[in-house]
Amino acid sequence: MAIATEPTALTLQLTEEHLALQKAVRDFAQKEIAPIAPEFDESGEFPLETVRKMGEMGLMGIEVPEEYGGAGMDALAYVLTMVEIAKADASHSTIVSVNNSLYCHGILKFGTEEQKRRYVTPVASGEKIGAYSLTEPMSGSDAGTMQSRAVLNEAGTHYIINGRKSWVTSGPVADYIVLFTMTEPEKKHKGITAFIIEADRPGFMRGKKEPKLGIRASATSEIVFDNYLCPVENVLGQPGDGFKIAMTVLDAGRIGIASQALGIAEAAYAASVAYARERQAFGGPIGQFQMIQQKIADMKTRIEASRLLIYNAVQAKERGKITGERYSLEASMAKLFASETAMFVTDEAVQIHGGMGYSKELPVERYYRDARITRIYEGTSEVQRMVIARSELGLR
Repeated sequence: MAIATEPTALTLQLTEEHLALQKAVRDFAQKEIAPIAPEFDESGEFPLETVRKMGEMGLMGIEVPEEYGGAGMDALAYVLTMVEIAKADASHSTIVSVNNSLYCHGILKFGTEEQKRRYVTPVASGEKIGAYSLTEPMSGSDAGTMQSRAVLNEAGTHYIINGRKSWVTSGPVADYIVLFTMTEPEKKHKGITAFIIEADRPGFMRGKKEPKLGIRASATSEIVFDNYLCPVENVLGQPGDGFKIAMTVLDAGRIGIASQALGIAEAAYAASVAYARERQAFGGPIGQFQMIQQKIADMKTRIEASRLLIYNAVQAKERGKITGERYSLEASMAKLFASETAMFVTDEAVQIHGGMGYSKELPVERYYRDARITRIYEGTSEVQRMVIARSELGLR
């Protein structure tokens, strides 16, 4: 894919390298992940073995430079990977998304050289697991109300962190976590600081694992800090820059979730087309009926529109690597439309399959359950609409 230097010059073309990656990931996902997805969905167990294999393939740090243990590829390569993994299992793609977009991306953009080498390299290679923690039990989209605290000790060598964080994806298994907490509560969102947390230190505790509707093999839990001592060297960026860092990282995360949603939608659509061709009713395949054809047409159109919005966000992200500009608008549009497309397509897929769509004998019901979260995490659909509207109206 050629990355344009001007926003109006869009060239959408996969390179041979992209096509080779896409095929390799697709083959791996369909052979190694798809067969075990129902089992891990049922048990809720974290799929550590396949995660390690994805790390060996470079999929846990796709845009991470090779010098830090990654594959050194571009944003489009990340999108292609996310789509193919999500088509096999959304839980695996969630793990890939957190490692790439929320964890590695933030440290690469705002971290010191020492932080990159120490905390990105083992995660990008799949040796360690990374996580991102912003949400709290009473603080979601409104980060300025978070109750956790980090206070600098008298010696000025460590921050003492206390508080409870919630909905931490990969929380039960993470080795390192990018944490956002209050250092100056009176400043609200301008008083948030980002830290790199090592999970094996005293004062760090993993809370209850969440019993989720979907993406069940992607472990999610609370984490609790009880007088946790974090060295000042582990501050990410500057004190007070946490909210800016969190929002910048979420731009990348939203492209990842849009890609996940696209992958889920593609899997549900493929299953629906196959079923419409095979299922017999009233003397022929159900695909001969106009109501089924309308569903297929609408599903396909929304999928392709989602893909173009995601590619548009990819180009904005690549431009941003050169210019430093944010790509919040493009990422929010892609995430909003793709996530709502995933819900629409999976709902129609269940309807096309009828009773079998409601049965665990087929993966369609899992696609439906997995799709629902894409409208919530990395910013709800309501938040995406707010970001888009404020951008267009010139509001902060």
